[in-house]
Amino acid sequence: MTTTDHLRRIRSFVRREGRLTPSQQRALDELLPRYGLAPDAPLDLDAVFGRAAPRTLEIGFGNGDSLATMAAAAPEQDFIGIEVHRPGVGHLLRLIAERELTNIRVVCADAVEVLRAAIPEAGLNRVLLFFPDPWPKKKHHKRRILQPEFVALVARKLAPGGIFHLATDWEDYAGQMLEVMEASPDFTNPAGPGRFAERPADRPLTKFEQRGQRLGHGVWDLLYRRVHAPAP
Repeated sequence: MTTTDHLRRIRSFVRREGRLTPSQQRALDELLPRYGLAPDAPLDLDAVFGRAAPRTLEIGFGNGDSLATMAAAAPEQDFIGIEVHRPGVGHLLRLIAERELTNIRVVCADAVEVLRAAIPEAGLNRVLLFFPDPWPKKKHHKRRILQPEFVALVARKLAPGGIFHLATDWEDYAGQMLEVMEASPDFTNPAGPGRFAERPADRPLTKFEQRGQRLGHGVWDLLYRRVHAPAP
C-alpha cells in the first residue's frame, strides 16, 4: 500500500454540514465557477492568478473569515483555501465578492487528494493547518490529519524555506503535532527543538479562539521551516 493509499483510506473528516443558506447556495452557483479550482488536475498557479507571487495554502478554512482577512492584508500574495464543507465554502465566496479580493482561489475537496493531484511540487511558500478536527477519543487518533505521511506530502509541496504553520486548542493534539513534526527529516523548528511558537501577528484570532481565551483555554502554535528537498 502506498503512502497516498494510506492517506486516502483513513479520512480525517466527516461531512457534517448543515443546511446551506440561500446566499451560500447562490455563492456556490455563481461564484465557485469563477473562484474555484479543480481538485484533480495539475494546476499552473502562475496562470491561475495571472502572476508569480508568494503562495499560501490553508487546509480546512472553516467559514473563511481568517483566510479572507489574511488575503485582504497581503494583496501582494496569493492564497488557496481547501474546505470540504460547502456552507463554509459558500461563506468565503461571499466574502471574496463583497471585499473584491482577487488573490484567493477555493477548492471544495479532500485536502490530501488536492495536494496529491493538483498542487505542483515546491509550488507553495506556506501551508496553514489551523484547528483541525482533534478526534479526541484515543481510538480515533489515527484519523487526525497530522500524521508522518501527511507531513511528507506537505513537504513535497513546499518550496525550500517554506513554512508549515499549525495551530490547535487541544493540548493532547498539540503534543502529537510537536512529536510528529520534530521527527520529520524535512523540517526544522525555528523556535528551537521541541518548542512551540508564539502566534504570529498575521494569524487572525478566530471568534472561537477569542471565546476560548476568555475561558482560559490554551492555544498552541507550531511553525516549521522546510529545509531541503524532501526525503524519498
